[in-house]
Order: sequence, then structure tokens, then C-alpha cells
Amino acid sequence: MTARILVIKLGALGDFVQAFGPFAAIRAHHADAEITLLTTRPFAALAAASPWFDHVWIDDKPKMWQVTKVLKLKKQLASGRFGRVYDLQTSDRSSWYFRLMGGEVDWSGIASGCSLPHANPDRDRMHTVDRQAEQLAMAGIDAVPPPDLAWAEGDVGRYGLPQRFALLCPGGAPHRPAKRWPAERFGGVAAWLAARGITPVLLGTQAEKAEIDTIRALCGEAVSLAGKTQFIDILGLGRRAVAAIGNDTGPMHLLAAAGCPSVVLFSHESDPTLCAPRGRVGVLRRPTLAELAVDEVEAALAGLLT
Repeated sequence: MTARILVIKLGALGDFVQAFGPFAAIRAHHADAEITLLTTRPFAALAAASPWFDHVWIDDKPKMWQVTKVLKLKKQLASGRFGRVYDLQTSDRSSWYFRLMGGEVDWSGIASGCSLPHANPDRDRMHTVDRQAEQLAMAGIDAVPPPDLAWAEGDVGRYGLPQRFALLCPGGAPHRPAKRWPAERFGGVAAWLAARGITPVLLGTQAEKAEIDTIRALCGEAVSLAGKTQFIDILGLGRRAVAAIGNDTGPMHLLAAAGCPSVVLFSHESDPTLCAPRGRVGVLRRPTLAELAVDEVEAALAGLLT
């Protein structure tokens, strides 16, 4: 009988990307199993395009008092007849799902009473990548190498970009403005790149229109792809770009995972020792990003471009 495995990873984007290695490790360890991912809607298409899952289920994250929705989720989880669950979200919500499933399934996570607990009291002081690797080791999966992302191409040829381009991510979570380096400084870096024959390509959503307009006003050579990319496209672009520069935001995790040499900017809002992208990544951190000068960022980029 084919083993049935459930993997839980709900978000956010940076956290989801840092689970790529565990996803691949689970697939390698359970090569013949039928593996289902429970995730949130924004990540479903990317997960479905990957080679790691046979099924992708959407979790609309019902509130406990939304009885009809909770019962629907409970029925769905029961229908999977899963022999093991890898809870990579390890939150109060995902631990609650252990109870929804009856508390008897073979479960890797932090749910009270689970059979394969990540029993490290310092787990919350570990980098996400190291924490998940240790969790899987405690569940019998010893190797969590960087994943092969050769499948993540996207249709990037449609953008008609030149051979040498760099990616800039000037945006970030709207409710955390302190995580954003000033747009005019991104404009200075864009002009510096253009002067060296490297086309600056701007990534973001329409929510970053003001920042992107500022950068383009300061650097006429900059190309905006705002609102034109899916997650898989960002991975494909990262495989071709000469470098990337951006705030501590989800797309920078995608670019770093794709192997793009990257400079990521951190403020007091987040701790790179816990969550910085891994790979060819340089981290610049200031308590307030307004304290970070353009020439410091240019120097970090120059080090990656040599």
C-alpha cells in the first residue's frame, strides 16, 4: 500500500521558500509515497509546478468559531488517510490541526503529544533553515541539501531583457515600512548599474508603484516588471540575473534560492541571524535603513559582480 504523507507549510513567502530544501528532502526520503502539501492560496501554483508534491490542497485558515469551515477542513484532512504529517509551519494553527486529525497520526512538529516532536527548547533562536533541518533529522530525515530548482524556469523570455541585467526589489510588506530602504537610494544604485552596462530590472506589485516611479525617474534605463511576474518567473529571472539587491522581502528569498548573487537589506524589524536567505548572499543591516548609504550598497554589489 502506498504511503500517504501530508506536509504543512502555509507562509509567508520567505518562510515558504526556505522550506524548499525540506520539501525536496521529504520527497527524496519518501520517494514512492503519495505526498500532499497543505498551503495557502498564494503558493499553490508554485507548489504544483514543483516535483515535490502529488497534490496541493488550499487552506483558507478558518477561525475556530467558523464551525462549518472547520468541519469541512477536518473532513478533508481525514479523507487523506495520511500515515505521517510533517508540520513545517509549527504554529499554534498547524498544531491545532493535529487535534483536528484525532491526535493519533504520526506527526513531526511541535504539537503537544505528537509522536515526532522537534524537542529543542532553543528552536525559536535557530535560523529557519537550520531549525527545519533539525526537525526533520529528529523524524529520521538526516540530509536536507539545497534543492535542485532546474524545474523553475518560468517564461522569462517574454520580457525581452538584455543579457546582463540586475534585479531590484524596492518593496516590502505595506504594514512594515521600516523594512524599506528609501526609493531614491535604489534609484542611485540603478544608475550605478546602468553606467556599468547592467540593465536595472525592477520587481514588485502595483502597490510599489510610487517607489518604482521614483527609481525610473532617476534612472531612465530601468525596466519595470511590476505586476508582470509570478513566483516561478522570479525564480527564472534569478537564474539569469548577474545580481539582485532588495529589502528583506519574499522575492529576495526566491532570487537567492535560484542562485542569484544577492545583497539583502535589513533593519531593526527583522533579524538576519534567524531568517536571512542562504546562498551567495551579502547582508547589510542598520537599525534604520535611512542610515544605509548608497555607496555601501554599491560596494557590496561590486563584490558580487567581480
